[in-house]
Amino acid sequence: MTLTIRPATPDDAETIAAIYRPYVTDTVITFEIDAPDAEEMRARIERITPTHPWLVAEVDGAVLGYAYGSAYRTRAAYRWVAETGIYVADAARGQRIGTPLYRALLDELHRRGFVAAMGVMTAGNPASTALHERLGFVDTGTQPGIGYKHGGWHDVVFWQKDLAERMREPKEPLA
Repeated sequence: MTLTIRPATPDDAETIAAIYRPYVTDTVITFEIDAPDAEEMRARIERITPTHPWLVAEVDGAVLGYAYGSAYRTRAAYRWVAETGIYVADAARGQRIGTPLYRALLDELHRRGFVAAMGVMTAGNPASTALHERLGFVDTGTQPGIGYKHGGWHDVVFWQKDLAERMREPKEPLA
């Protein structure tokens, strides 16, 4: 098994949409209700990558996972913080793709000048909890019953990982 991590391109949109679809349709891991198609994923990649990294993990040439950073909040004071997301194809779970993929994303966020990464996830996801803990994130709080999906209200947990020292006059994050 040869794992390669590289920047996502719009050409990856169809595969990324296929990886993400079951998370939307079958779980509460994401609060999206309708699974985005390849065209929507292409648009997201094109919208996010000018300011934040979007990476894919390939095993022997097949994309089996992706991770990305995006704006945490829209107010300007938050621009040094990125929200993160990571999804691995169902068939690839347990193949040790998530940790190196997420680590590469965090390294790239740090390189670009982000000072913190925020993992925002639905409570009750032990695999994601273990991944965030393994990579040094700290549980910074829970919003109870904040999202409704699949017939129930779900809590959201915020995980934070500091990536750099807070400077008095920070440089703008790199594109």
